[in-house]
Amino acid sequence: MTDSPSSDTPEDGPPGQPQPWFPPAGPGAAGPPPGPPGYGQPGYGPPGQGQPGQGQPGQGQPGYGYPGPWQPAYGPAPAPGPRYGEPAPKPGVIPLRPLGLGDILDGSFATIRRNPRATLGIAAVIMTISAVISSTLTVSLVNVPSPGQHLTSQQAVHLLDQLFADALPVLAVTVLLSIIVQALLAGLLAPVIAREAGGQKISAGDAWRAAAPRLPSVLLATLLVLLAGLGPLLVLGLILLIALVASVPLVVYAAVGVPGFFVAVVLSIWFSTMFSLVTPVVVLERASPGAALARSWRLVRQSFWRMFGILLLAEIIVVVAGAILQLPFGFLATLLGGRAGFSAGTVITVIGTIAAGTVTRPISAAVTVLLYVDMRMRKEGLDLALRTVSGGGPLSDSDFAAAWQPPGPGQRVAGAYPGAPPTSAGAPPPW
Repeated sequence: MTDSPSSDTPEDGPPGQPQPWFPPAGPGAAGPPPGPPGYGQPGYGPPGQGQPGQGQPGQGQPGYGYPGPWQPAYGPAPAPGPRYGEPAPKPGVIPLRPLGLGDILDGSFATIRRNPRATLGIAAVIMTISAVISSTLTVSLVNVPSPGQHLTSQQAVHLLDQLFADALPVLAVTVLLSIIVQALLAGLLAPVIAREAGGQKISAGDAWRAAAPRLPSVLLATLLVLLAGLGPLLVLGLILLIALVASVPLVVYAAVGVPGFFVAVVLSIWFSTMFSLVTPVVVLERASPGAALARSWRLVRQSFWRMFGILLLAEIIVVVAGAILQLPFGFLATLLGGRAGFSAGTVITVIGTIAAGTVTRPISAAVTVLLYVDMRMRKEGLDLALRTVSGGGPLSDSDFAAAWQPPGPGQRVAGAYPGAPPTSAGAPPPW
């Protein structure tokens, strides 16, 4: 005969109702022995714990039940997230996560491969206009002696002085044109690359219609960046000019000029790098030139050396590749220049410049835009927003513009985990 518990025992409840079970009070307290793997999860455990709707509230949910090595300590289950080692989604030319150097370079080349009409077509038009202007100025301002002309020593010295005096303004105009071309290419290719990042493709005409209204602001912002970069050198030149007029001793002049030159160069590089993202900010965020400078500064802050290194590497790649592509055109221009005159050699040189620039300049422009995308993914969780919109099909122009707007004060990035605190404009979120 077995002993049955008394009906007035407080631990007993009504017949047929499962008794609640509570976890032990501490790690040393006695409790039920660990069960098999999975015990304590929904559908496992003593009656009333693994079945919803029975037992105490919360029983039968993840985090309750018998502790064991397969289950964390008592408490709520961790928030769901991407599995460890799972690759980031890549709907377009880049993975939707913070980018490395290889991702940025690969994304630049992939953009050209996936949409050559938009990238190379826009670059061909811009490079043709730039090459024609630069060649016209060179031919009209720089007087080159005809082939076979013999000069005396005095004529040669005078010609060198004249070439130096004529070449300075041509060189300045060429450098200014190169900066403007780079800014225009980055502005026109920004919608193309931004769409490609989400797996969408647009034509050259659509890219032009999206970026053309912003080109005046792009040119103004480029001028401000150029003034900021040349500002330290201009200030140094003004100081040296005043010292020269005041007839200061040569030792003082050299003591101020030599270290001042290095300081001015460092400041010029610093300002140019900090303001390197103004073009995509103006085009994609519809910001004014002044606001774009401040926005670029906030994005690049604490990432100067990384930005400088990647931009320098991209420029080296473009210059070396452009020089290699221009070699056959330069050789042919030399041959035609000796037989058919200077104009034939100039035409061949212009064609080579256009061909090399069309192929290489979109790479550096794409690197600038992808660096902007990378900084926003690192500091503002843009990759989460792009994951949200990339699977919804093609976006209209208004939806596309809204997706690239930065988070404002009190807003939270789309797709952020629940409970994330709001972020302020330009400030990195806590994750």
